[in-house]
Amino acid sequence: MLQEHAKLVQFISLAEEITGRKKLQKMIFIAKKMKFPFQEKFRLHMYGPYSEELTLRVEELCEMGFLQEQCIDQGAYVQYQYHVSDEGEHFLKEMSAEAGALQGFIQQMQQQSSRFLELVSTLLYFDEYEKEEQIEKVQIVKSKLNFSTREMEDAFHFIDELEQLALS
Repeated sequence: MLQEHAKLVQFISLAEEITGRKKLQKMIFIAKKMKFPFQEKFRLHMYGPYSEELTLRVEELCEMGFLQEQCIDQGAYVQYQYHVSDEGEHFLKEMSAEAGALQGFIQQMQQQSSRFLELVSTLLYFDEYEKEEQIEKVQIVKSKLNFSTREMEDAFHFIDELEQLALS
């Protein structure tokens, strides 16, 4: 019954901590696109793919005491940081969730900025299209971010790396 909650706790545990709600959303979406078994439904939103289910699940996990959410005042905005509590670690042991290839995958994404993960996740959102059409769609829906050709190339290269990691 709580398997989906356990997957999320495990993900954050393997990451050790995730800074930013947007980054968490993008990392889970990318993991799902790479065939990791996340069930949340995503739709295109202002900052790329977004899951209301994921937001609610994170809130539930915080209320249950399995995740700790820390607000960090950045002056012009507040950033949220998530890590697994002691209760969450105990919950994981009870649920006996397996890490598998997820650890290296998470480490690769943790090294990236939220902006870059927004680009990657938006490209993956349009992955049923050919590469050039994906780029066109991203340029339309993310026109204000003005992604460069180099950023697009880096994003496609990163997607290839993640696909290789997911297969191993």
